[in-house]
Amino acid sequence: MIRRALPLLLAVLLPLAGAGQAQAAGYRYWSFWERDGDRWVYATQGPSTARPADGEVQGFRFAVSEDSADATRPRGAARFDPICARTPAKEGTKRVALVLDFGTAADAPDGERPPPARTACARVSPDATTAEALAAVAGPLRYGSDALLCAIAGYPEKGCGEQVAQRPDPSAGGKEPTEDGTEDGTEDGTSGGGPSLGLAAGIAVVVILGGAAVWQVRRRG
Repeated sequence: MIRRALPLLLAVLLPLAGAGQAQAAGYRYWSFWERDGDRWVYATQGPSTARPADGEVQGFRFAVSEDSADATRPRGAARFDPICARTPAKEGTKRVALVLDFGTAADAPDGERPPPARTACARVSPDATTAEALAAVAGPLRYGSDALLCAIAGYPEKGCGEQVAQRPDPSAGGKEPTEDGTEDGTEDGTSGGGPSLGLAAGIAVVVILGGAAVWQVRRRG
């Protein structure tokens, strides 16, 4: 029974192992976020087309992510009043609060070191886009040929949305705190991903082989 079960078990587990390896890859890029109450929401349009209203808070985070669902949120304070306290309102303009999180050393390109995260208040024309607000307070910006935002305040010096073979290990050095004091992951600081494929596969092996052993004992009895 065990010998019969092993080929079937391997046929099931090998594709799962391959899927786990495929999920390890990601892309190194600046993600764009909008503040909705007390939480970050991934922006549905790019900074060159988004036109924030006066008093809005928007954020950028440099990190390695698989896709928008996996993207890492900006850290740090994210309230309009503290960020724009020293930038008074002016007639005929709007103010946009920006949170700029340059990420961690684990996400940085080889040979580069991320600057400290910071905030800025951009006072721009009422019809200005997020990209224009960003250029007013965090230049120089760098864009790719496909209009992808590649660098803010000159960081990183090179590269633009390139694929990396292996995502940084989130367990190295602990998880990052978010602006609300929870750890990076879901809103309550939990992982949100459930058991790993390796753990699930190991449990499957124990269950199948254990069941086979019980069957053999009962048969001999």
